[in-house]
Formats: sequence, structure tokens, C-alpha cells
Amino acid sequence: MWREDDASKGLGMKILEVSAGQATLSMTVGPHMVNGQRIAHGGFIFTLADSAFAFACNTYNERVVAAQGSITFIRPASLGDFLVARAREVSRNGRSGIYDVRVTAGEVVIAEFRGHSRSISGTWLPEA
Repeated sequence: MWREDDASKGLGMKILEVSAGQATLSMTVGPHMVNGQRIAHGGFIFTLADSAFAFACNTYNERVVAAQGSITFIRPASLGDFLVARAREVSRNGRSGIYDVRVTAGEVVIAEFRGHSRSISGTWLPEA
């Protein structure tokens, strides 16, 4: 999945950890990511959280997409901040899942994201 994820790689995201139902990604806020307020544009924070969510919900060799995602911004992020998004599975039942993602800059919580996933046809790896 990472090999084909040009969006995440293009924004400088890095995968720090992936395990069943969990993923941790990072990204540094670059000059092209700040808005007119000179803080990180919320769309980039959402994208980091969404990418962590995507990797967490695709850990079971099923192809999974987002059905819905929402974010609450708690504190602003600034140019140069090293952001970490930690996604964790809340529930997974049938074709649906719910995942929470916390985005932090050091010890400061920047945002909380909740994503709802939906399995689609196909697998990532050939089934044995």
C-alpha cells in the first residue's frame, strides 16, 4: 500500500509503526503547509490523520477504504512542528470499522480524528 501512496509520500510522511489495527505516521510541517494565519493548514493535519487511519484499517489483508472521517482541532501546529498521528482500532465488525487517531506535536495534542472504514473486494497479498 505504501508503495502506491504518492499523496502521503509527497507530503513527507513516514511510517513509524504498523501492527494489527494500529499505525503511527509522522510528518513535519513545511512552508507549503501553513495558511494565512501562519499556522498549519487543517487540511494537512487531516491528511496525516487520514493516512494513519488508512494504514491501521488495512492491516488485515483486506482492501479497506474510508466511509467517513471527522476531525476536531484542539491546538494549532506551527511551521517546523514534527507531527505524529497514532491510529488505533476501536471496533471492527463485518465490513465496517471505527478508528481513532490522535495527532500530537511532542506532548501537545493537536487534533483528534475519528474514521469509519468499509471493506471492499480484494486483498493486498495473495491468499494462500
